[in-house]
Amino acid sequence: MLNRNTFRLFGIVLAIVLAAASGFGFGTPVRAAADSDELPQIIARTSPSVVAIIGKPTGGKADKGTDKDRYDLAHGTGVIIKSNGVIVTNAHVVKSMSNLVIVTSDGKSHTGKVTNLDEQSDLALVKIEAAGLQTASFADPKSLRVGETVVAIGTPVSFALRNSVTVGIVSGIDRSVNDQYRLIQTDAAINPGNSGGALVNMKGEVVGINTLKYSEYGVDNLGFAIPVDTVDYVLKHFEAYGKVKRSFLGLKLEESWEAAVGLPSDDGLTVSHVEPGSPAEKAGIEEGDTLVSIGGKAVDTTVQYNEVLKQYLPGQSVKLTVQAGGKTVTREVALGEEKSEDARQTDNTDNTGLNTDRGKTKIGDSSQSWSMKYPSGLIKQFQSADGTVVRFADAKGDFTLSVSVEDQGDELSPALLLKTVGELKMGTILEKQYVKSGTQPYAKVTGKLGGMVYQIRLYQDHDKLYTLALTYSQDKENGTKAGPNSYGDLLDSFRTVFDRQDAKLKDIAKKKSGGGDEVSNEYGLTFALPDKWNESPYRDDVQYSNDTMSQGISIEVTSQTTGDTLDAWVKRDKTDFEETFAPSYRETSEVKQGTLDGMESREVTFSATMGDKWESIHRVYLVKEGYKYKFSIHYPKELKADETDKLLGTVISSIRLDVKKMDAGVGFIQDEQEILDKNRTIRYVDEDYGYTVKIPETWTRDYAEDYDDSQFEKGGASFYTFTGGYFAVDAEEGTDWQEKAAELNDGHEKSAEADADYKVKAEDVSLLGTTVRKFTVHYSVKKVGYEETEYVLSRNGKVYVITTRLNDAVHTEANAERLNKAVRSMVFGK
Repeated sequence: MLNRNTFRLFGIVLAIVLAAASGFGFGTPVRAAADSDELPQIIARTSPSVVAIIGKPTGGKADKGTDKDRYDLAHGTGVIIKSNGVIVTNAHVVKSMSNLVIVTSDGKSHTGKVTNLDEQSDLALVKIEAAGLQTASFADPKSLRVGETVVAIGTPVSFALRNSVTVGIVSGIDRSVNDQYRLIQTDAAINPGNSGGALVNMKGEVVGINTLKYSEYGVDNLGFAIPVDTVDYVLKHFEAYGKVKRSFLGLKLEESWEAAVGLPSDDGLTVSHVEPGSPAEKAGIEEGDTLVSIGGKAVDTTVQYNEVLKQYLPGQSVKLTVQAGGKTVTREVALGEEKSEDARQTDNTDNTGLNTDRGKTKIGDSSQSWSMKYPSGLIKQFQSADGTVVRFADAKGDFTLSVSVEDQGDELSPALLLKTVGELKMGTILEKQYVKSGTQPYAKVTGKLGGMVYQIRLYQDHDKLYTLALTYSQDKENGTKAGPNSYGDLLDSFRTVFDRQDAKLKDIAKKKSGGGDEVSNEYGLTFALPDKWNESPYRDDVQYSNDTMSQGISIEVTSQTTGDTLDAWVKRDKTDFEETFAPSYRETSEVKQGTLDGMESREVTFSATMGDKWESIHRVYLVKEGYKYKFSIHYPKELKADETDKLLGTVISSIRLDVKKMDAGVGFIQDEQEILDKNRTIRYVDEDYGYTVKIPETWTRDYAEDYDDSQFEKGGASFYTFTGGYFAVDAEEGTDWQEKAAELNDGHEKSAEADADYKVKAEDVSLLGTTVRKFTVHYSVKKVGYEETEYVLSRNGKVYVITTRLNDAVHTEANAERLNKAVRSMVFGK
């Protein structure tokens, strides 16, 4: 990831081109070495230690209608560091790559396996089974000078261009473009595929491992390499520990404005967050302090900070100089160890090799019952959800071919089949006929539209009609006949049968998917959705759901404040849930402790009902680098256990977090629950109806006409809702509150006569400085029981009806008291 400050420095949005990905970058002119005879000798000596890496890309959100297995390959470069086949490359080259094939400079292929990987340094090790390989020689990092000539060796753009050489100079050293470690800047052309290759000096020594370039219109000659001191640091850790053991302080730091824009600065780094329980917190470092130096070495930028920490191992003690409260103080800290994923990867290889369709000479669809020849360059571009339409293309872009299948009730005669295919014609018809010869008759039409030539064939087999449509560009030299002659074998091979016993036949029939799309957001989170889930436009609290909204997921991201912990966070949610629902209407599972994507996690299921249906919410809590991530997956409690396990497993097992991919604009996000006081009130003034009332801040003000209750239809009510209840005040001109009370009483009595379960109690009470008629109703609507209380009174020429409702499910002492306080807070003006 690029340093966010670098984007500000250049003033334009620059894209990183990571060389493992396919695509094209902007090339730069090749410079001539000072001695043209010397350069070939250097290349001849160093090229044997540089290898090309190719494999199948894995992960990410693939187009489910596309099938480019044989041609959708990723590639990069590596450098041999041990004669027995140990190769260093970039982590981003091999992280999402399977079926690795390593090709040495002499053209020999070897199967590769990733043994160690470290994303923060962007370095990885690959092992091949070989002996006697030529290894690279590494330069003294202190000898590197700006302006010296360097050579980049790698595999740019295409694997066919492996061991390509470009020449340039060292444009700069100590560059900070990734917020982690320093990089070397060079103007030697580094293009997609060069990543992981060698940057070599004129002694034939490796000075760096090429890693990235800037690619943007108007930006040239701007590539970067990992210097050999960082490479040596990572390799030593790989050998000693199997991973990079990084020291950990638990600080989130901000650079000064000067450092952010590239100006010299000695202002130090501001502490923006101290992780709870971290070594820094134990040493007394607080938010707002300024970190000046570590072990006596100044740290003005985050890159300097990381470079200094490279010199220490977890467990060692180090002195930090900080400015706190206007004073400069020294704190001694026992360094912790940064949590990281296991740097040793498993072998990610299947049995198909790079060519997943090796040995397949025919292709077809068993469910739609058709097959045809499978040329080596044929790529499936699109397939409809039901499999009735498939479009292919040639890898070289020479032609496209589509196959569509539709049900046909009656069998068509040859004449009608020919008439039907003729109706599909475009432009000028060159040929139209019914062909009886061969194993299967068909009707065809060939035509020309502009520079495009096409042939459409209709095949009929009982109740199905098959349409083949081939299109290609006109051959200007040989005319339109070159196309049919070249592609005739492919069209003639089409059959309306599928032989399941034929091992050479590839089946592309649509199979039911067990999972949905992978989604990502601006917080660096990625996870998989269950099958057929989509983004939800209807509920603010749910981001993704199924079609019926019976199942869904929401994601909440907030900042972790000093002193807050994972367990304290879960406890707040648990307390809030138990204070919201009465005991008989709620269930809470045990809190499950674990790890997820290398992070400590907590999981708990909350289930509740209003009296009818139970709904469960399974929550996953994660904390990383100053941010809290909460996943809430809701579903009906009665969902079968195996379906629940599948639902939760699909989402939870796929959760990945990469804070490096967090949007640059994400800052501090307050967790409202931390500062929430449910009993704190806010005063509302109704000048039209002459009263004020104090309402809890957590309640929501609504409009009475939107609520399904006819007594509020007049629109004079102030209406406040919360989970399972509401508070409303209605007013009308007049002073005869007893008449209004009698009207309400009649309605209650009629309801009680009609339904024995409708219980009502009427009484006069002293409240709000006057006599008030109080009605207390208890009833149940669709198994949802509730208690509703109405207060009728007259003040200042108006009759008021104050109504409170509390569902039995949320009839807790706290909720009842809040409603009573709201009633007692009423103050009536003149």
